Amino acid sequence: MERLKDITFYNMDKAIRTYRVYAQKKLRENGYKITIDQWLIIKSILENPGISQQDLGEMVFKDNASVTRIIDLLVKSEYLEREVNPNDRRKSNLKVTDEGKAIIENVQTLVLQNRKTALSGVSAEALQTLNKTLNQIIDNCN
Repeated sequence: MERLKDITFYNMDKAIRTYRVYAQKKLRENGYKITIDQWLIIKSILENPGISQQDLGEMVFKDNASVTRIIDLLVKSEYLEREVNPNDRRKSNLKVTDEGKAIIENVQTLVLQNRKTALSGVSAEALQTLNKTLNQIIDNCN
């Protein structure tokens, strides 16, 4: 029987989770009161204006209830504004506030530092191969 440490998908998941814990710790250490998931939601809305909440959930790999909770917190923190969609009152239009844009800009340097640390010693060629491999896995599973 194979050991966990020899299973590719276990190692991928462990790497992602380890990086998320590391990145969240760095955010807290630097005084930012935002989570990785909140950062992902704001960044996704900025990159995809008018995105639906369902599409947002798919983009950040979260269920609708989790996305709703994160959005509620971001509205409370004044990083997002939520307005009723005039065409469909069951939906909301989400808009990143100036405070939300500022937190993304302020955190960006730290995000880049985190990635640099995590990828230290990994060659550009290895990263290219990794991305190609991951995309092949995604294609195979779709």
